[in-house]
Amino acid sequence: MLRPIDLGAGVRIATPVILAPMSGVTDLPFRRLVRAQGAGLVVSEMIASQAMIRENRQTLKMAEVEPAEGPDRPSSVQLAGCEPAVMAEAARMVADRGAAIVDINFGCPVKKIAIGQQAGSALMRDEVHAARILEATVKAVPDRPVTLKMRMGWDHASLNAPRLARIAEECGVRMVTVHGRTRQQFYSGKADWDFIRRVKEAVSIPVIANGDIVTPEDAAEALRRSGADGVMIGRGCYGRPWFPRQVADYLRTGVVPEEPPLAEQLAILLGHFRAMLAHHGAQAGVRVARKHLAWYSRGLPGSAEFRVAVNRAETPEAAERLILDFYGPLIERGVAAVRAGFAARGAAAEAEAGEEERWAA
Repeated sequence: MLRPIDLGAGVRIATPVILAPMSGVTDLPFRRLVRAQGAGLVVSEMIASQAMIRENRQTLKMAEVEPAEGPDRPSSVQLAGCEPAVMAEAARMVADRGAAIVDINFGCPVKKIAIGQQAGSALMRDEVHAARILEATVKAVPDRPVTLKMRMGWDHASLNAPRLARIAEECGVRMVTVHGRTRQQFYSGKADWDFIRRVKEAVSIPVIANGDIVTPEDAAEALRRSGADGVMIGRGCYGRPWFPRQVADYLRTGVVPEEPPLAEQLAILLGHFRAMLAHHGAQAGVRVARKHLAWYSRGLPGSAEFRVAVNRAETPEAAERLILDFYGPLIERGVAAVRAGFAARGAAAEAEAGEEERWAA
């Protein structure tokens, strides 16, 4: 059902099941893990182009990528901004730092980005200016594919994604991802996978469907209804870095994969936890890890109490002891892993509550 996507410039997405850019989530340790677990492409957190060219220390850290392991294992860095020259310079910088793909954000709905900075989804309201940004970015990195992520439009009175996708194609963009909501919807309601078909029919470049994909069956239905060339998964990966692999397996075989046994999940979790400590430092790493530990444990017996305890842990040693004390008895008792849909939908609902305050793409 899925075919590889060739983006040119020696970049190929062998399995177009893609990890979405998510602020505060898709840091390098998480992207590295999800890629190792089987995602065909991983995308960085949204990077502010102005901060990038100022070489802000934290921004440079956010833009770090895992070196490509051949043409079928690319990494993408997503940029946001509203000035063509700044976007172009930021694109050159992330390309020089190893990004195989430069992704442009026309989808962020958050007020401080879309209203305060006139970036993200606000750019869908000015197609002429959007074209300038697309053209400048593509010209800045002729040896890298440039991709675009956007929404259906600003609101339901201006569903211009098909037209903007054509503009992007004319500017040299190699792939478009569409989140099946408008900016005004934020993350409310249901993603409209049927609308994405209108974008697919408007262009000859690959189109990726995004929004509300939290089970393997969702992915298959999104592809059927949209006609898209692949899927991008965001909140469905919370606490489930193996989920893109499950989606790819289901699309190949039609068999819904089981969740990894708890012992395997614990091993993955511990590796992820230690990677966060190494990347962010001990104190910051513990803080960053808290939300991931909550997502990993969601739906398991005693998980609410575990989350409370983890949120109080101040040191790596204390947090790791809590992890082992929580998972160890469950594994010994033979507790079954939580069903994928339950865990994912719970995590998605939890995320939606505070999403407007995030730079989620």
